[in-house]
Amino acid sequence: MASEETGGVTGTPDKDYNIIWFVEACLSNALRLETYIADAERANDTELVEFFKRAQGASRKGAEEGKALLAQRLNG
Repeated sequence: MASEETGGVTGTPDKDYNIIWFVEACLSNALRLETYIADAERANDTELVEFFKRAQGASRKGAEEGKALLAQRLNG
């Protein structure tokens, strides 16, 4: 179900809020994956370590892309 909120309540238009949320989710995921990497390292599971490191890299990339897009839109 779609909401009609477009920034009137929050003061932030949905499109900008969505980018902010995405960046936060990516950064949070990158932090969480650090724990998963450490767990896999303790278990000597190199396959899982590499998997989580790739996922962490993708999360970091998403965060960086989101931050750049948000900066462009807010400064444009």
